[in-house]
Amino acid sequence: MTNNLKVLRAIKNISQEELAKQIQVSRQTINAMEKGKYVPSTLLSLKLARFFNKQVEDIFELESTD
Repeated sequence: MTNNLKVLRAIKNISQEELAKQIQVSRQTINAMEKGKYVPSTLLSLKLARFFNKQVEDIFELESTD
């Protein structure tokens, strides 16, 4: 799964720490998601979508398995 969290954070000009506080996770969780090492739960995906005022599909994209 790929995501554009880093880009969205840059647009809002917020740090990983600030985003983590807003959605009640650790900065390490944000870092791991941005690096593609952690796939968020449905609840966390929805929190991120709400925070950025985007659809989940605008933030996360499944990688093709073809």
